[in-house]
Amino acid sequence: MSTVAPRRVLVTGAAGLIGRAMLTFLAARGVPATALVLEKADDLAADRVVVGDAGDPETVRSALAGVDAVVHLAAIPAPTLDTAHAVFNRNTRATFAVLEEAGQAGVRRAVIASSFSVTGLPWAQVDLHPAYVPVDEGLPLQVTDAYALGKQADEATAAMMARRHGGSVVALRLPFVGERDDRLARRAAEFARDPGSGARELWSYLDVRDATRACWLGLTRPGPGAHVVFVAADDILAPFPTAELLDRYHPDVPRRADLPGRCSAIDTRAARELLGFQPEHRFAPDPAPLP
Repeated sequence: MSTVAPRRVLVTGAAGLIGRAMLTFLAARGVPATALVLEKADDLAADRVVVGDAGDPETVRSALAGVDAVVHLAAIPAPTLDTAHAVFNRNTRATFAVLEEAGQAGVRRAVIASSFSVTGLPWAQVDLHPAYVPVDEGLPLQVTDAYALGKQADEATAAMMARRHGGSVVALRLPFVGERDDRLARRAAEFARDPGSGARELWSYLDVRDATRACWLGLTRPGPGAHVVFVAADDILAPFPTAELLDRYHPDVPRRADLPGRCSAIDTRAARELLGFQPEHRFAPDPAPLP
């Protein structure tokens, strides 16, 4: 298990929420970073910035100069933001380009952003339910949208690249990520008003500070191979008891464990065992009875 800090990290999608936080995280630890952004961005905590498409091999090749680890975050972040063709093609092309060029350059540590959406639940055009809860990495996928399919392809690409080039590639299945007083507060208020609006995501979330720490652990902890893990807060973003929410919105779904209080319905044991990851930040809305 490696614990050696990388000499320089390439962060793709560096102008996004997690990307900016990742650059700040690295800077605080004295690790130089190269930021790859689609358009020029100001105030990035990186000593080198490359502007270009993460799906373009030449751009990626240039960005990899001096790099020995990669955090790949660049993507169209939802299937509603472009056509299905564009979402799938651009996202999967970028993942392939970044991991292939990194492998060719001798980079043997990479983390990619997968998503809870790979389950197929959040953006489904039909009413879907998980096969069981708490969900884990063995959960059958029910993909019906281009974004989820892209994440499924990204995880397959990560597995292929780990075999092709050696080294470690970690795919983090991230839930809704936000900052406490911004995105998380708005989402929590939405779930309080309308509990059903969070059913497809199992009311899950992760503080952006924990997301960046999970990326760091993904770069520094695992041994060789491809690894897929869920990461999430230990609790849910809704103020209501998890079991009552499941009774109402997923009534026929088998439960493989007790879920007391507002316990998360995502099993993150694999992330704890592989990465030593334990979430440190909770939003913690005031508990309330389900209306």
